[in-house]
Amino acid sequence: MIDAEVLQRLSATLAERKNAPKESSYVASLYAKGTDAICKKVAEEAAETIMAAKDGDLRHIVYEVTDLWFHSMILLAKFGLSADDVLAELRRREGISGIEEKNARGQK
Repeated sequence: MIDAEVLQRLSATLAERKNAPKESSYVASLYAKGTDAICKKVAEEAAETIMAAKDGDLRHIVYEVTDLWFHSMILLAKFGLSADDVLAELRRREGISGIEEKNARGQK
């Protein structure tokens, strides 16, 4: 099984690209376009993931989920967050029923 290190390395790279010139990389250019552009890419990749799932093409599903995670991680980094923040939340939720977790969110 692949561990979380790849996500942590990617998070570090994405954080570094926040201050890079927009011409230096795709990620830097996306940051330069702002939050709306990043959100649009996340939505686009989510839609493509759904379409791949409807087609039932397993390789395509993995490819699109990878794009979705990547762009979601760019969004996290935009706000100073990382994969570690998401992994911590997954750890917190581990062993909690989905119904209980959803009900707890409603009480906040």
